[in-house]
Amino acid sequence: MRTIRVMGKGQLKVRPDMTRITVILEGTFPEYGEALRRSAEVTEGLGGLLAPFGFERRDPKTLNFSVDTEYERYRDANNEYKERFVGYKYRHVMKVEFPSDNERLGKILYALAKSLIRPEFRLSYTVKDPEAAKNELLAKAVSDAKEKAAVLAASAGVRLLDIQSIDYSWGQIDLEISPMNRSLMAEDCLSSPMAAGTFDMDIEPDDINLTDTVTVLWEIG
Repeated sequence: MRTIRVMGKGQLKVRPDMTRITVILEGTFPEYGEALRRSAEVTEGLGGLLAPFGFERRDPKTLNFSVDTEYERYRDANNEYKERFVGYKYRHVMKVEFPSDNERLGKILYALAKSLIRPEFRLSYTVKDPEAAKNELLAKAVSDAKEKAAVLAASAGVRLLDIQSIDYSWGQIDLEISPMNRSLMAEDCLSSPMAAGTFDMDIEPDDINLTDTVTVLWEIG
């Protein structure tokens, strides 16, 4: 059986319609139990802080949680480097998402920046229906493979017959775009013009550019 194998490439621009705020809560304490207790308290405090802006307690979703031993380096009396135990450090990474709204965003970021919790946070944008975008991207990749195969078959003087296989990696597609650097997020917001209780957020995120490929094998005659 004679075959022809063609790789198709799909490209798609997607307009973000959801805002995502990723919050990082950290703290180091001498005892393991105290680190867990403080983590729970701060997480509860975050839920209370977000509640006035239309979030339920279950809306913040955990992306990562860990409690690890923390050490620091120091020089001893002989000027040699040593390590000593500092405590237990918890790290809780959470996210909240909501339909994009700059006014609501400004109030949330102001509350985060001014809160006693003092979390690190970053802003990004995504889409409400990622599966629809992925499916459209995949359809474009298959269509591209079909067009290329038709050109190759015509040029070679053969006919495309039945498809024998379609190979697709099913890899992770990133449907997130971040317009502001994570480490500078708080500083950027604090320097923005603001009214009482809010930051003046004038952000229009760029489209998310997606690319993916499929490989299609045709029988030719």
